Amino acid sequence: MHEDQDIIDVEDDNLEDTDVIDAQDSPTVTCRALKTRPASAGAVVPYQPARLPAVIPQLGDLEAYIRAANLAPILSAEEEHDLAVRLRDAGDLSAAQQLVLSHLRLVVSVARGYLGYGLPYADLIQEGNIGLMKAIKHFDPDRGVRLMTFSVHWIRSEIQEYVVRNWRLVKLATTKNQRKLFFNLRQMKDSDKTLTTEETQRIAQTLDVKPEEVREMEARMSGGDTSIDGRGDADEDSASPSMAPIDWLSREEDEPETILEEKSREEMAREQLKKAINALDARSQHVIRSRWLNEDSQGNNVPKTLQELADELGVSAERIRQIEKKALSKMRDALLASKEDIG
Repeated sequence: MHEDQDIIDVEDDNLEDTDVIDAQDSPTVTCRALKTRPASAGAVVPYQPARLPAVIPQLGDLEAYIRAANLAPILSAEEEHDLAVRLRDAGDLSAAQQLVLSHLRLVVSVARGYLGYGLPYADLIQEGNIGLMKAIKHFDPDRGVRLMTFSVHWIRSEIQEYVVRNWRLVKLATTKNQRKLFFNLRQMKDSDKTLTTEETQRIAQTLDVKPEEVREMEARMSGGDTSIDGRGDADEDSASPSMAPIDWLSREEDEPETILEEKSREEMAREQLKKAINALDARSQHVIRSRWLNEDSQGNNVPKTLQELADELGVSAERIRQIEKKALSKMRDALLASKEDIG
Protein backbone atom coordinates (compact mmCIF):
# COMPACT_ATOMS: atom_id res chain seq x y z
CA MET A 1 0.00 0.00 0.00
CA HIS A 2 1.29 3.47 -0.88
CA GLU A 3 2.19 5.84 1.93
CA ASP A 4 -0.30 8.46 0.72
CA GLN A 5 -3.22 6.01 0.85
CA ASP A 6 -5.22 4.97 3.93
CA ILE A 7 -8.16 2.70 4.59
CA ILE A 8 -11.02 4.78 5.94
CA ASP A 9 -14.67 4.07 6.74
CA VAL A 10 -17.17 5.30 4.15
CA GLU A 11 -20.79 4.59 3.39
CA ASP A 12 -21.48 2.51 0.31
CA ASP A 13 -23.61 5.32 -1.15
CA ASN A 14 -20.43 7.44 -1.45
CA LEU A 15 -18.36 4.77 -3.14
CA GLU A 16 -17.23 5.40 -6.68
CA ASP A 17 -16.91 2.75 -9.33
CA THR A 18 -13.18 2.62 -8.79
CA ASP A 19 -13.39 2.05 -4.99
CA VAL A 20 -12.38 -1.37 -3.74
CA ILE A 21 -14.87 -2.75 -1.20
CA ASP A 22 -14.70 -5.71 1.04
CA ALA A 23 -18.34 -6.45 1.81
CA GLN A 24 -21.25 -8.63 0.78
CA ASP A 25 -23.99 -7.67 -1.66
CA SER A 26 -25.91 -5.76 0.99
CA PRO A 27 -26.50 -2.21 -0.34
CA THR A 28 -26.49 -0.59 3.07
CA VAL A 29 -23.61 -2.18 4.87
CA THR A 30 -20.80 0.02 6.11
CA CYS A 31 -17.59 -1.28 4.58
CA ARG A 32 -13.86 -0.73 4.41
CA ALA A 33 -12.81 1.01 1.25
CA LEU A 34 -9.46 1.97 -0.23
CA LYS A 35 -9.52 5.69 -0.90
CA THR A 36 -6.81 8.30 -1.27
CA ARG A 37 -6.68 10.71 1.63
CA PRO A 38 -5.71 14.23 0.51
CA ALA A 39 -2.40 15.47 1.85
CA SER A 40 -2.65 17.91 4.68
CA ALA A 41 -1.21 21.39 4.36
CA GLY A 42 2.56 21.40 4.68
CA ALA A 43 2.86 17.62 4.35
CA VAL A 44 5.67 16.20 2.23
CA VAL A 45 4.10 14.88 -0.97
CA PRO A 46 6.07 12.22 -2.87
CA TYR A 47 7.41 13.38 -6.24
CA GLN A 48 5.08 12.40 -9.06
CA PRO A 49 6.93 12.19 -12.39
CA ALA A 50 5.27 12.92 -15.69
CA ARG A 51 2.80 10.23 -16.64
CA LEU A 52 4.97 8.85 -19.40
CA PRO A 53 5.88 5.17 -19.15
CA ALA A 54 9.54 4.23 -19.20
CA VAL A 55 11.00 3.17 -22.52
CA ILE A 56 11.97 -0.17 -21.05
CA PRO A 57 10.74 -1.37 -17.65
CA GLN A 58 13.22 -2.38 -14.98
CA LEU A 59 15.04 -5.47 -16.13
CA GLY A 60 17.34 -7.85 -14.34
CA ASP A 61 20.35 -7.91 -16.66
CA LEU A 62 21.69 -6.91 -20.05
CA GLU A 63 20.42 -10.05 -21.75
CA ALA A 64 16.89 -9.25 -20.62
CA TYR A 65 17.24 -5.75 -22.02
CA ILE A 66 18.42 -7.06 -25.38
CA ARG A 67 15.52 -9.56 -25.51
CA ALA A 68 13.08 -6.76 -24.75
CA ALA A 69 14.64 -4.57 -27.45
CA ASN A 70 14.35 -7.34 -30.02
CA LEU A 71 10.69 -7.91 -29.12
CA ALA A 72 9.77 -4.26 -29.72
CA PRO A 73 7.48 -3.92 -32.77
CA ILE A 74 8.96 -2.73 -36.05
CA LEU A 75 7.14 0.26 -37.53
CA SER A 76 6.02 0.47 -41.12
CA ALA A 77 7.01 3.48 -43.22
CA GLU A 78 3.55 5.03 -42.78
CA GLU A 79 3.52 4.52 -39.00
CA GLU A 80 7.02 5.92 -38.68
CA HIS A 81 6.10 9.00 -40.72
CA ASP A 82 2.94 9.65 -38.70
CA LEU A 83 4.80 9.36 -35.39
CA ALA A 84 7.60 11.64 -36.57
CA VAL A 85 5.09 14.25 -37.72
CA ARG A 86 3.32 14.11 -34.35
CA LEU A 87 6.62 14.61 -32.56
CA ARG A 88 7.73 17.46 -34.81
CA ASP A 89 4.44 19.36 -34.97
CA ALA A 90 2.89 18.65 -31.58
CA GLY A 91 5.86 17.63 -29.42
CA ASP A 92 4.16 14.29 -28.70
CA LEU A 93 6.52 12.41 -26.34
CA SER A 94 4.57 9.18 -26.65
CA ALA A 95 5.33 9.26 -30.38
CA ALA A 96 9.02 9.77 -29.59
CA GLN A 97 8.87 6.82 -27.22
CA GLN A 98 7.49 4.53 -29.90
CA LEU A 99 10.18 5.66 -32.31
CA VAL A 100 12.89 4.93 -29.75
CA LEU A 101 11.44 1.54 -28.83
CA SER A 102 11.22 0.39 -32.43
CA HIS A 103 14.90 1.18 -33.09
CA LEU A 104 16.54 -0.18 -29.93
CA ARG A 105 17.52 -3.35 -31.78
CA LEU A 106 19.48 -1.14 -34.23
CA VAL A 107 21.47 0.36 -31.34
CA VAL A 108 22.22 -3.11 -29.96
CA SER A 109 23.45 -4.21 -33.38
CA VAL A 110 25.68 -1.18 -33.95
CA ALA A 111 27.14 -1.31 -30.42
CA ARG A 112 28.09 -4.97 -30.92
CA GLY A 113 30.60 -3.89 -33.56
CA TYR A 114 32.62 -1.94 -30.97
CA LEU A 115 33.08 -4.74 -28.43
CA GLY A 116 36.67 -5.25 -29.58
CA TYR A 117 37.79 -2.14 -27.72
CA GLY A 118 37.25 -3.79 -24.34
CA LEU A 119 34.54 -1.44 -23.08
CA PRO A 120 31.33 -2.65 -21.36
CA TYR A 121 28.60 -3.65 -23.80
CA ALA A 122 25.95 -1.95 -21.66
CA ASP A 123 27.83 1.35 -21.80
CA LEU A 124 28.16 1.13 -25.57
CA ILE A 125 24.42 0.52 -25.88
CA GLN A 126 23.66 3.39 -23.54
CA GLU A 127 25.78 5.79 -25.60
CA GLY A 128 24.11 4.49 -28.75
CA ASN A 129 20.71 5.19 -27.23
CA ILE A 130 21.77 8.80 -26.69
CA GLY A 131 22.74 9.00 -30.35
CA LEU A 132 19.37 7.51 -31.34
CA MET A 133 17.47 10.10 -29.32
CA LYS A 134 19.52 12.90 -30.91
CA ALA A 135 18.73 11.47 -34.34
CA ILE A 136 15.01 11.37 -33.60
CA LYS A 137 15.15 14.98 -32.43
CA HIS A 138 16.69 16.09 -35.76
CA PHE A 139 14.75 13.71 -38.02
CA ASP A 140 12.67 15.29 -40.80
CA PRO A 141 9.91 12.90 -41.92
CA ASP A 142 9.32 14.85 -45.14
CA ARG A 143 12.76 14.06 -46.56
CA GLY A 144 11.66 10.59 -47.66
CA VAL A 145 14.38 8.81 -45.66
CA ARG A 146 13.70 6.08 -43.13
CA LEU A 147 14.69 6.80 -39.55
CA MET A 148 16.92 3.71 -39.43
CA THR A 149 19.09 5.02 -42.26
CA PHE A 150 19.21 8.50 -40.76
CA SER A 151 20.00 7.44 -37.19
CA VAL A 152 22.89 5.04 -37.93
CA HIS A 153 25.30 7.97 -38.31
CA TRP A 154 24.21 9.53 -35.01
CA ILE A 155 24.44 6.22 -33.15
CA ARG A 156 27.91 5.44 -34.47
CA SER A 157 29.13 8.97 -33.80
CA GLU A 158 28.06 8.85 -30.16
CA ILE A 159 29.56 5.40 -29.58
CA GLN A 160 32.82 6.34 -31.29
CA GLU A 161 33.14 9.46 -29.17
CA TYR A 162 32.65 7.33 -26.05
CA VAL A 163 35.27 4.81 -27.21
CA VAL A 164 37.84 7.52 -27.96
CA ARG A 165 37.28 9.13 -24.54
CA ASN A 166 37.48 5.93 -22.52
CA TRP A 167 39.74 3.49 -24.38
CA ARG A 168 42.78 5.02 -22.74
CA LEU A 169 43.36 7.39 -19.86
CA VAL A 170 45.06 9.72 -22.33
CA LYS A 171 42.91 10.56 -25.35
CA LEU A 172 44.54 9.19 -28.50
CA ALA A 173 42.48 10.70 -31.32
CA THR A 174 41.68 14.41 -31.36
CA THR A 175 41.63 15.27 -35.08
CA LYS A 176 39.51 13.92 -37.92
CA ASN A 177 42.42 12.01 -39.46
CA GLN A 178 43.39 10.51 -36.11
CA ARG A 179 39.83 9.28 -35.56
CA LYS A 180 39.81 7.61 -38.98
CA LEU A 181 43.08 5.87 -38.18
CA PHE A 182 41.95 4.90 -34.68
CA PHE A 183 38.89 3.02 -35.93
CA ASN A 184 40.40 1.54 -39.11
CA LEU A 185 44.10 0.94 -38.54
CA ARG A 186 43.85 -2.40 -36.76
CA GLN A 187 41.48 -3.82 -39.39
CA MET A 188 43.63 -2.65 -42.29
CA LYS A 189 46.87 -4.13 -40.92
CA ASP A 190 47.86 -7.44 -42.48
CA SER A 191 49.33 -8.74 -39.21
CA ASP A 192 50.08 -7.77 -35.65
CA LYS A 193 53.65 -6.88 -36.59
CA THR A 194 54.96 -3.38 -37.14
CA LEU A 195 53.74 -1.79 -40.36
CA THR A 196 56.04 -2.02 -43.34
CA THR A 197 56.66 0.92 -45.66
CA GLU A 198 54.34 -0.58 -48.28
CA GLU A 199 51.54 -1.14 -45.75
CA THR A 200 51.94 2.39 -44.42
CA GLN A 201 51.68 3.87 -47.91
CA ARG A 202 48.63 1.74 -48.74
CA ILE A 203 46.76 2.68 -45.54
CA ALA A 204 47.64 6.36 -45.92
CA GLN A 205 46.36 6.38 -49.50
CA THR A 206 43.16 4.51 -48.61
CA LEU A 207 42.28 6.79 -45.70
CA ASP A 208 43.62 9.96 -47.35
CA VAL A 209 46.07 10.76 -44.56
CA LYS A 210 49.82 11.29 -44.37
CA PRO A 211 52.13 8.26 -43.89
CA GLU A 212 53.69 9.87 -40.81
CA GLU A 213 50.22 10.12 -39.27
CA VAL A 214 49.77 6.37 -39.81
CA ARG A 215 53.07 5.58 -38.10
CA GLU A 216 52.29 7.96 -35.22
CA MET A 217 48.87 6.36 -34.58
CA GLU A 218 50.39 2.87 -34.71
CA ALA A 219 52.90 3.89 -32.05
CA ARG A 220 50.15 5.39 -29.90
CA MET A 221 47.92 2.33 -30.10
CA SER A 222 50.74 -0.14 -29.46
CA GLY A 223 51.76 1.63 -26.25
CA GLY A 224 49.99 1.76 -22.93
CA ASP A 225 49.23 4.14 -20.10
CA THR A 226 51.98 4.52 -17.53
CA SER A 227 51.69 6.33 -14.23
CA ILE A 228 54.13 9.21 -14.11
CA ASP A 229 54.79 8.51 -10.42
CA GLY A 230 55.42 4.81 -10.93
CA ARG A 231 53.88 2.04 -8.84
CA GLY A 232 52.27 3.25 -5.64
CA ASP A 233 53.23 0.07 -3.74
CA ALA A 234 56.96 0.28 -4.50
CA ASP A 235 59.20 -0.54 -1.58
CA GLU A 236 61.12 2.60 -0.62
CA ASP A 237 63.65 0.53 1.33
CA SER A 238 64.44 -1.69 -1.62
CA ALA A 239 68.10 -1.94 -2.55
CA SER A 240 67.28 -1.31 -6.22
CA PRO A 241 64.17 0.88 -6.37
CA SER A 242 62.45 1.05 -9.74
CA MET A 243 62.74 4.26 -11.75
CA ALA A 244 59.46 6.08 -12.35
CA PRO A 245 58.93 8.29 -15.43
CA ILE A 246 58.94 11.36 -13.21
CA ASP A 247 62.56 10.55 -12.29
CA TRP A 248 63.82 10.91 -15.84
CA LEU A 249 61.28 13.41 -17.16
CA SER A 250 62.03 16.14 -14.62
CA ARG A 251 64.88 18.62 -15.08
CA GLU A 252 66.62 20.41 -12.28
CA GLU A 253 66.63 23.59 -14.37
CA ASP A 254 62.81 23.66 -14.27
CA GLU A 255 62.45 23.21 -10.54
CA PRO A 256 61.16 26.35 -8.71
CA GLU A 257 64.12 26.38 -6.33
CA THR A 258 66.61 26.35 -9.21
CA ILE A 259 64.73 29.07 -11.07
CA LEU A 260 64.74 31.34 -8.02
CA GLU A 261 68.43 30.73 -7.43
CA GLU A 262 69.27 31.60 -11.03
CA LYS A 263 67.21 34.77 -10.88
CA SER A 264 68.93 35.83 -7.66
CA ARG A 265 72.35 35.09 -9.18
CA GLU A 266 71.57 37.24 -12.22
CA GLU A 267 70.48 40.14 -10.03
CA MET A 268 73.69 39.95 -7.99
CA ALA A 269 75.84 39.78 -11.14
CA ARG A 270 74.05 42.80 -12.56
CA GLU A 271 74.66 44.72 -9.34
CA GLN A 272 78.39 43.82 -9.33
CA LEU A 273 78.68 44.90 -12.97
CA LYS A 274 77.12 48.24 -12.11
CA LYS A 275 79.62 48.70 -9.26
CA ALA A 276 82.53 47.83 -11.54
CA ILE A 277 81.45 50.45 -14.11
CA ASN A 278 80.93 53.12 -11.44
CA ALA A 279 84.48 52.52 -10.21
CA LEU A 280 85.89 53.78 -13.54
CA ASP A 281 86.66 57.39 -14.36
CA ALA A 282 84.05 59.44 -16.22
CA ARG A 283 85.59 59.08 -19.69
CA SER A 284 86.06 55.32 -19.33
CA GLN A 285 82.44 54.94 -18.17
CA HIS A 286 81.25 56.86 -21.21
CA VAL A 287 83.28 54.68 -23.57
CA ILE A 288 82.07 51.40 -21.97
CA ARG A 289 78.42 52.43 -21.94
CA SER A 290 78.60 53.70 -25.53
CA ARG A 291 80.35 50.56 -26.78
CA TRP A 292 78.50 47.88 -24.78
CA LEU A 293 75.32 49.28 -23.20
CA ASN A 294 74.02 51.72 -25.77
CA GLU A 295 70.37 51.02 -26.78
CA ASP A 296 67.95 52.53 -29.27
CA SER A 297 64.31 53.48 -28.66
CA GLN A 298 63.18 49.86 -29.17
CA GLY A 299 65.64 48.55 -26.59
CA ASN A 300 68.03 46.99 -29.12
CA ASN A 301 71.76 47.11 -28.45
CA VAL A 302 73.37 49.61 -30.86
CA PRO A 303 77.07 50.07 -30.00
CA LYS A 304 78.88 53.17 -31.22
CA THR A 305 81.96 52.77 -33.39
CA LEU A 306 85.45 53.75 -32.31
CA GLN A 307 85.44 56.58 -34.85
CA GLU A 308 82.12 57.98 -33.59
CA LEU A 309 83.50 58.13 -30.04
CA ALA A 310 86.79 59.59 -31.29
CA ASP A 311 84.94 62.42 -33.03
CA GLU A 312 82.77 62.95 -29.95
CA LEU A 313 85.71 63.12 -27.48
CA GLY A 314 88.19 64.80 -29.81
CA VAL A 315 90.81 62.02 -29.78
CA SER A 316 91.92 59.34 -32.20
CA ALA A 317 90.12 56.03 -32.69
CA GLU A 318 93.26 54.22 -31.44
CA ARG A 319 93.07 56.16 -28.20
CA ILE A 320 89.41 55.12 -27.75
CA ARG A 321 90.46 51.47 -28.25
CA GLN A 322 93.13 51.80 -25.57
CA ILE A 323 90.70 53.40 -23.13
CA GLU A 324 88.16 50.61 -23.74
CA LYS A 325 90.77 47.86 -23.29
CA LYS A 326 92.05 49.32 -20.03
CA ALA A 327 88.52 49.83 -18.66
CA LEU A 328 87.54 46.26 -19.48
CA SER A 329 90.62 44.95 -17.72
CA LYS A 330 89.80 46.91 -14.56
CA MET A 331 86.18 45.67 -14.65
CA ARG A 332 87.32 42.06 -15.10
CA ASP A 333 89.55 42.27 -12.06
CA ALA A 334 86.74 43.80 -9.99
CA LEU A 335 84.25 41.09 -11.06
CA LEU A 336 86.73 38.28 -10.36
CA ALA A 337 87.25 39.67 -6.88
CA SER A 338 83.50 39.52 -6.21
CA LYS A 339 82.96 36.12 -7.87
CA GLU A 340 82.65 34.33 -4.54
CA ASP A 341 79.90 36.72 -3.49
CA ILE A 342 77.93 35.97 -6.64
CA GLY A 343 78.27 32.17 -6.24
